[in-house]
Amino acid sequence: MQGFCYSVCADLCEQIHVMASMSNSSKQSPAESLGMAFSGWGLSWGGWLDNRQGEWWLLAQIILIAAHLLPPWPALERWGYRWPLPITIFGACLFCVGVLLVVQAFWRLGASLSPLPDPKPAAALVTMGAYRRCRHPLYQALLLCSAGVAIALGSLLHVALFLALCLLLRGKARREERKLMILHPEYSAYRASTAAIIPGFPLLDWRS
Repeated sequence: MQGFCYSVCADLCEQIHVMASMSNSSKQSPAESLGMAFSGWGLSWGGWLDNRQGEWWLLAQIILIAAHLLPPWPALERWGYRWPLPITIFGACLFCVGVLLVVQAFWRLGASLSPLPDPKPAAALVTMGAYRRCRHPLYQALLLCSAGVAIALGSLLHVALFLALCLLLRGKARREERKLMILHPEYSAYRASTAAIIPGFPLLDWRS
């Protein structure tokens, strides 16, 4: 766990430096950069109906993430108990780290970014930056955010949402990797040498 935390911090520092350098040298405006990232997602009404690109995985992910806005349950205050402030602060810090990692992975993917499990046909295989730490850093960041919310609120409901999100993102990542193996034959070697989502956790770290 200590090595994982050190790796996350090192990657964040490196990416902040890279992003600063790129913003100084790039002629693209922030709006143009966002437009490049969001282009070519291939979302369609037909896809939502027949799951042709894994749209149902995305829909379930959106629902689970939105459910984190629900109030904590059970409400500890009703039992006269207050959740310890240091634990709340720790959870909030974990959530903030997750948000920073989302930005990092988003920036690194660039035009290859897609919310769907099926990658863009012409997307490049990204293995640098956060992708040296794990194969799915966006999913890792989302789980850190989810865990942070559950810890900060002391809510069993949000613990259940975190566990459900773990299972969902594992399934979504599995589908994504089947497509990546077809598009990029070199993905097999990358998968064998790099953690999936959370290093050392069997449910979230498979190599085959």
